[in-house]
Amino acid sequence: MIKKLLIGGVLASALGGLVIGSGLWSYARTAGGWLQQTAEDSVPLEWEIKRARQLIADLAPEINSNAKRIATERINVAKLERQVGETEDKLAAAQADIMRLKTDLAGGDNVFVYSGKTYTSHQVKDDLSRRFELYKTRKEMADNLNKMLSARQETLSAANERMEAMLSAKRQLEVEVENLQARLAAVRVAQTSSELALDDSALSRTRELLDRISARIDVEKEMTQVDTDYFGGIELDEQGETELLDEITHFFDGDQTGDGATALTGIQLGDDE
Repeated sequence: MIKKLLIGGVLASALGGLVIGSGLWSYARTAGGWLQQTAEDSVPLEWEIKRARQLIADLAPEINSNAKRIATERINVAKLERQVGETEDKLAAAQADIMRLKTDLAGGDNVFVYSGKTYTSHQVKDDLSRRFELYKTRKEMADNLNKMLSARQETLSAANERMEAMLSAKRQLEVEVENLQARLAAVRVAQTSSELALDDSALSRTRELLDRISARIDVEKEMTQVDTDYFGGIELDEQGETELLDEITHFFDGDQTGDGATALTGIQLGDDE
């Protein structure tokens, strides 16, 4: 029983270690990926664009090396073309000689004269046989040269296409980098404008100062108008007081002989009653 418990405990510990170990490994991979992403995001965009430009510039040595290999292959292909051309010219001349000797032998003569020398039909036949064997050997070599030339021309053509593709890709990368640079510059201008719009404390203080100055000017102007109206009011009051005194004098003087006096007497009598 104890043995079974010990075995079970060991198995449980092993399984637990595997589970924990795999969990820790997943955490470690996740943390590593997060740290890498965080490090990449913390790099300034201007620096990333400079890095992209540098990577494009680093393509130049490889492009130059490929261009050198292509130039060398072009020279070799041109040399092989000349060699093939010379071989074909020799084959054409050899074929013409063979056909001449064949025609002479077919005529049935026993003696032949070439370049001032006399040859028997047997000598001409032997020479024709050697020429024909040499021609077949050279023809086979010419065929091999033509096959080699075709293969190298195809290789050179493929290399030229790859070079054009690489140069086109490099130009496309340069254009994309310039577009990214322009987009980043536009973003930076927008960010600067946004910062200026947000940081308007100095503008606000200046606006408040101008408003206070304007208000003080309005107050000074209003005070001048109030003083003018006030002094004008004193003059009107003096004129009104004179009219009031004249009106009272005229009233009482007229009432002594008319209805005014009666009204005044009636008021007095009423008061006495």
